[in-house]
Amino acid sequence: MIGGLVATLAGSAWARTAVRHGVTALAILLFLLTLRRSGERTGRLAEQLETMERVHDAQRQMLEAAARRPRSRDDLAERLCDGRF
Repeated sequence: MIGGLVATLAGSAWARTAVRHGVTALAILLFLLTLRRSGERTGRLAEQLETMERVHDAQRQMLEAAARRPRSRDDLAERLCDGRF
């Protein structure tokens, strides 16, 4: 009896249409979930890039400051006397 019911449902146009729509809905749902996951990953990568840019900028500023520092005590004294420090 159950086998006959399954055969009848599988053979009906309504059941085929319902299955087709169900599979389509499932495919769309999976696509949207994948898209959301990809967006989250992209957001994390963008945040990581922004953090790295800030760190590199701070390092560059420190290197530039180190390049401008007085090389010896005499250079420091000269700068202080000239008022350039």
